[in-house]
Amino acid sequence: MNVRETGRFAWQGVTANKPRSALTTLGILIGVAAVIILVAVGTGSSRAVQDSISSLGSNTLTVSASANGGGGGFAGGGPGGFAIPGGGGPPGLLGGDTTTSQNATSTRAAEVTMDDAEAIATSDEAAHVLGVAPVVSAQSVTATYEGASHSVSTFTGTTASYLLIDNSEVQYGHTFTDDDYTAHRRVALLGRTVAEDLVGDDVSEAIGKQVSFNGFQFEVVGILAEKGSTGPQDQDDRVIAPATSVRDTLSGYGALDSISVKASSAEDVETAQAEVEAILDARHDVSASDRDYSVSSASSILEAATSSNKTFTVLLGAVAAISLLVGGIGVMNIMLVTVTERTREIGIRKAIGATRSDIVGQFLAEAVLLSLFGGLVGVAAGLVGSQFTIVGVDPVVAPYSVGLAFGVAILIGLFFGLYPANRAASLRPIEALRYE
Repeated sequence: MNVRETGRFAWQGVTANKPRSALTTLGILIGVAAVIILVAVGTGSSRAVQDSISSLGSNTLTVSASANGGGGGFAGGGPGGFAIPGGGGPPGLLGGDTTTSQNATSTRAAEVTMDDAEAIATSDEAAHVLGVAPVVSAQSVTATYEGASHSVSTFTGTTASYLLIDNSEVQYGHTFTDDDYTAHRRVALLGRTVAEDLVGDDVSEAIGKQVSFNGFQFEVVGILAEKGSTGPQDQDDRVIAPATSVRDTLSGYGALDSISVKASSAEDVETAQAEVEAILDARHDVSASDRDYSVSSASSILEAATSSNKTFTVLLGAVAAISLLVGGIGVMNIMLVTVTERTREIGIRKAIGATRSDIVGQFLAEAVLLSLFGGLVGVAAGLVGSQFTIVGVDPVVAPYSVGLAFGVAILIGLFFGLYPANRAASLRPIEALRYE
């Protein structure tokens, strides 16, 4: 029996009971679609995180306190305000670091301060540092304006140079200035999401308005250009204001949340990081083994996030693959039932000259047809399902997942169809003819 005849017999076998065949292919369909969609969700999540981190620039460093740091003796800070490229600070504003005394030994709490930012910005040793911006964050801030209110996701107090480091731009109005920072003026830049909730779609109307943040009035001087969302996180749900006014009103004069540093170029990131670490090591009286702070770069964060998301994507794909396995078991079950129902037919065919390979080929072809139909429809369903936002993530179809899911579906048909086909071929003609 040639391939054409085998295919014809297999088609007749599959279409003899259409509802049962459709339900059998449903398991394969769901498995293939689930693999494509879940891998697309993982890939989309990874892409969003990469875009978000990359938007900071590959030459951005973040200095933050390390909870595991020891912290030795403390070298005192500068006399007061500091000049940051694009920013500045008023004399006497920047508080020194908190020190405690125990057994006549001075120890330092694990924190980064305005004096640390000043030291980095003004040091001659930081030749590869382009900009420095202290960052303080106010928590649980609600913005209100003429009856409208909005809970701000991120409220950042910093200097004007932060926009350069963060790769942020002002779309309407203007940014706050060094004079605003020095004079503690209550001015603010609104993200588009905040502005829309307060004044409507024409966000430019917010310029010049007095908006209340937890009861403190700030004048809106600019609207930030849209950055979009990273998964469930809205990057436009933010407010940026001078750190001086934020500390006066919303956050208090504690330690900084972090210090943002911009290297002169992507090639100079490692050199700039070494310079920053040398400056802070001297100030904090620590070494590489017991630092009470950490310096991370956008590239290192990107590598860690990429690795984590790859693991997440593989896990999602593995979970989806289980449904493919279940679908294959369904194919095997139906084929065993089919062999039992068609025992007499098998006996007649073998009695008139059908060989073992003919019988194996027929039933194996039927199993593959069921998997083929399920795979094709599953690919279509997966591609369609990947066009919708899922749990806040825009899925990105990975071409390899389509080929992999479809190929595995066919292999499952072969694997789970082999046993029923062999069982059918092993029937003795005389016993098969006696059946029923």
